[in-house]
Amino acid sequence: MITARFFHLFTGIFATAVSCQPQTVKPRFERAVLVHGIFEDGKAFDSLKRRLETHGIECFVPKLKPASGSPGLEKLAQGLKEDIDKEFGQTEPFAMIAFSMGGLVSRYYLQNLGGAKRCETFITVSTPHNGTNVAYTLTTRGARQMRPGSDFLRELAETEDTLGDIPIVSYRTPMDLIILPTSSSVWNRAENLSYTVALHPMMLYTGSVLDDIESRFIIPENP
Repeated sequence: MITARFFHLFTGIFATAVSCQPQTVKPRFERAVLVHGIFEDGKAFDSLKRRLETHGIECFVPKLKPASGSPGLEKLAQGLKEDIDKEFGQTEPFAMIAFSMGGLVSRYYLQNLGGAKRCETFITVSTPHNGTNVAYTLTTRGARQMRPGSDFLRELAETEDTLGDIPIVSYRTPMDLIILPTSSSVWNRAENLSYTVALHPMMLYTGSVLDDIESRFIIPENP
């Protein structure tokens, strides 16, 4: 009886220990480009970058110059293209994650500068795909391009077919005070996901959002 109880206790502990072991995973993509938003330098991606690098994914966080977007988003997209070509070469494939204004810059690069040919998946976080009324508070060219109904946004809508069958996800929060209306982050071409996060920049610091993004970059394997 004692031996039987000990055996069941031992096997129970062993089973629990095994179930608690982390699954081994392998990366779905070898490289990732993380594109920051307006008035930023990319540091908001630090947590996500560490997560992806843990899985062996090579991450590149280019600097949009100037980060204000003042000369126009197409010029930032040209700079983005040059930086990616310098970092990864001109043909190596990559996945792309972009935040806020960076999503529009990335779209122009992908759709109008040939980037879609090498992009394996495209994720945007709190990007004003249909513009934001907050852009009316600024007068730069880049800000005007982010206003609802701008020529720039119409051009993106007209050329989005160049994205082909690239998997695309758009994350948003209904509590966003920078993307107004908040539904502007809804993009018909994308899988749209909504998370209740209090502030626009907090989307890149919210565990549930980062968990979901990370899960799309790895392929779980049984131990």
